[in-house]
Amino acid sequence: MAPQLPYATLKLIFARFAEAEPHPKGELEHVNAFTLLVAVALSAQATDAGVNKATRKLFQIADTPQKMLDLGEEGLIEHIRTIGLFRNKAKNVIRLSRLLIDDFGGEVPSSRAALVTLPGVGRKTANVVLNMWFHHPAQAVDTHIFRVGNRTGIAPGKDETAVERAIEDNVPAEYQQHAHHWLILHGRYICTARNPKCGICPIRDWCLYPEKTA
Repeated sequence: MAPQLPYATLKLIFARFAEAEPHPKGELEHVNAFTLLVAVALSAQATDAGVNKATRKLFQIADTPQKMLDLGEEGLIEHIRTIGLFRNKAKNVIRLSRLLIDDFGGEVPSSRAALVTLPGVGRKTANVVLNMWFHHPAQAVDTHIFRVGNRTGIAPGKDETAVERAIEDNVPAEYQQHAHHWLILHGRYICTARNPKCGICPIRDWCLYPEKTA
């Protein structure tokens, strides 16, 4: 685990990220808050590309909790069987659809505490929805962000919650809204788990990783 980079260095790093991609976006396709929630829940242990492929037709016919209930668990399975753990995920999506209708008037709630009461929705999923749909500067820490945060010194922490807190506590406020997207994209395409592309890394000069590649 690298030591925490200082404020001045983080300002330089995130200014560089913002210069390269001023308006980063998540790669999960969705048409409203409900379909975003479902897409994120389905993406656990799956790729965004794989989820998008499965949900394009699904969201054309089931883009509200009631339409999802009308489709039913078996109907949903037919759309998502290419996604890992599809049976358990289908159960959760049907259950969360029912709870959204019964407890939240059919609307996706805008608080983390409410979101995590839904089946299959953990803190990371809740933070993605809060950030992407409700524009709250929540930090959804996945394996990419955990690796980048610890490898570079941007946000070191012993677990995902600690990395989330490190981002919230240390990244300058003006970069909080997009911080997790920049870090996810950086980890997905540059600071990869194996053979990181340090030679083309835009923040190489400030990164504390001792084993940089050429």
